[in-house]
Amino acid sequence: MMEDKIKQYIALFGGWLAAVLLFLGTLNIKFEWFNVESINAFVVVLSASAPLLLAVWGVWKNTYVVTKQAKYQEEVLKNRGLK
Repeated sequence: MMEDKIKQYIALFGGWLAAVLLFLGTLNIKFEWFNVESINAFVVVLSASAPLLLAVWGVWKNTYVVTKQAKYQEEVLKNRGLK
């Protein structure tokens, strides 16, 4: 569910960049590096990064060796026989 929302935000951001590109084009302001291809490439990078970041965050949150609180939680779970 969260990954779907992130993809929607990435598409929204890509659409916003495309709108800015069109607006600047109507004002005859052009940048070589800011074009449709660069926007599409940026959206692809963001789309590929979202699942990676979600996976890294999930691993971080579910690991008991990272923070003091996680180590304490692991000890409590062992004492209660839940781990």
